[in-house]
Amino acid sequence: MAPNDMGQAPADIVAAARGLAPMVMAARQEAEQTRRLPPHVAAAFAAGGLFQMSLPKSMGGLELPPLTAFHVIEAISTADASAGWCVMVANAIAAFMALMPKEVGRRFAGQPADFRAAGSLRPMGKAFATEGGYRVKGQWNFASGIDHATWLYCSAIVMDGDAPRLTPNGAPTVRAMWVPAHEATIVDTWSTMGMRGTGSQDYIVDDVFVPADHTCSVADKPLETGCLYHPRITFAASWTGTAANALGNARGAIDAFKALAASEGTTQSATLLRDRPYIQARLAEAEAILNAARAYVIDATATAWQAVCRDDPNLDQPVAQVRLAIAHGMREAVRAVDLVFHAAGTNAIYSRNPLERYFRDAHVAVQHLAALPVHYESAGKVLMGLRPADMGW
Repeated sequence: MAPNDMGQAPADIVAAARGLAPMVMAARQEAEQTRRLPPHVAAAFAAGGLFQMSLPKSMGGLELPPLTAFHVIEAISTADASAGWCVMVANAIAAFMALMPKEVGRRFAGQPADFRAAGSLRPMGKAFATEGGYRVKGQWNFASGIDHATWLYCSAIVMDGDAPRLTPNGAPTVRAMWVPAHEATIVDTWSTMGMRGTGSQDYIVDDVFVPADHTCSVADKPLETGCLYHPRITFAASWTGTAANALGNARGAIDAFKALAASEGTTQSATLLRDRPYIQARLAEAEAILNAARAYVIDATATAWQAVCRDDPNLDQPVAQVRLAIAHGMREAVRAVDLVFHAAGTNAIYSRNPLERYFRDAHVAVQHLAALPVHYESAGKVLMGLRPADMGW
């Protein structure tokens, strides 16, 4: 895809994602009860290439632009936020394969590529250097999609004996260890109010040997040279998918509200919700909020993508805008969901109504790092001509 396409989604993979939506919706209750993405849904996502969108082409992946992934993740998240989250996380982690030699990536993915990533950026493990690599131990949390994963990204502190190995600036040395998923033990910790179907469990790796060429560091220069792996857009590209998840969930909530309003009144009046001016106004307000936030994310992402692909020497403003759009979009998505949830009255609180799940999922997803209020401060610094110390800016 040429840079001037600005990431417009190919019809095939977007159509495939939309075609999977009925199956995803039919599996929502199973996902809610088992607290994981149902195996048949994960298999369908893998077969459709949804887990491979950010994997380098040299390793058999699709290496698609951020807005392509946005459209796909948004379509799945409209059907079920947990399922869309699993697609988002798998691709965010797969992008780190750009730090690895392509020969290693091909071994990981297989031919044809079927690379299903999970893991954690948090350095919650310890890695002890040994002949040919490292021995790794630790416990990590929030490993969304671990039940269907094939490889785990395990961020760990490299140790010198009992103390961390320090970088030249005195910080602990952090290195990611790629561990086969079957070598980890899943710990059942994922009991939450929302996003239950993500299966974001803890996992333990206990003294597993990891070859040196199965490790990488985000401080390293990517071995892949495609625009998607430019260091300045790494987190913006990944978190565009996080925004897509929140915005897709909000679209699902609005759709669910419209269906409810066409069939329900309230205890005080039999008049259908859809026929009440107050309800009509709340729906329109939610629609405007969602569409405005979505347009900002799409425009800012397209602008940043173009800047990166033409090798613009000054990426500060484009990157700040897309990072700001992501945080703003996720928080505005919650506002849109809240509007229709409260407009529905007590109708919204029953689990038989999908609006209840969209509400819970919105309030869990917005707790993600990508939506933290601190990003407004960082963006403000850039807009003032300053440079924040925050990662990825």
